[in-house]
Amino acid sequence: MNFLAHIYLSGDNKDVAIGNFIADGIRGKDYKKYKKDVQTGILLHRQIDTFTDSHATVRQSTKRLHENYGHYSGVIVDILYDHFLAKNWKHYSNVPLIEYIDRFYDILKVNFSELPMRIQKMMPYMIADNWLASYATIEGIAKVLEGMNRRTKNKSHMNLAVNELQEFYDEFEDEFTRFFEELIAFSNSKLIEIQESI
Repeated sequence: MNFLAHIYLSGDNKDVAIGNFIADGIRGKDYKKYKKDVQTGILLHRQIDTFTDSHATVRQSTKRLHENYGHYSGVIVDILYDHFLAKNWKHYSNVPLIEYIDRFYDILKVNFSELPMRIQKMMPYMIADNWLASYATIEGIAKVLEGMNRRTKNKSHMNLAVNELQEFYDEFEDEFTRFFEELIAFSNSKLIEIQESI
């Protein structure tokens, strides 16, 4: 899953959301440097990734992309799934998407000094271009994929995956919807488990 899903799956705890958001840049036991709820978010993120990567429905989605994008297929599916979460946001939250995203940006600004350097550098671009809100449209996803392709020095050709998104739109959406219901249940139980174990 990508940024929006990880934030959403953190529940209502701001520090858990921060931990879940920054987790990709935290290696090994470095998570222990952070306060308890941020640690919880980092560990939850890792559990979500493990569950997602091994799930049969997600593999169905990645298989559709594998011939053209190889090991980048999983990254692309993460982004496509965030699209369907943003597009269908009303099914998952009573808070309007734009309001939800603005609140999260405010949380990042207030906690800026505690964020890893990589996130501090990325954050102004993320907010200025409103990455999270852009996930809701195909045009927004196309821009995200173009940016990811540039980061691989155009080796991944991820920018072209918007073609598969459009061609297999209903299939991807159905797979996301089925998988996300399971992921919500998994994350809710893991969140409690992690909070009790730290």
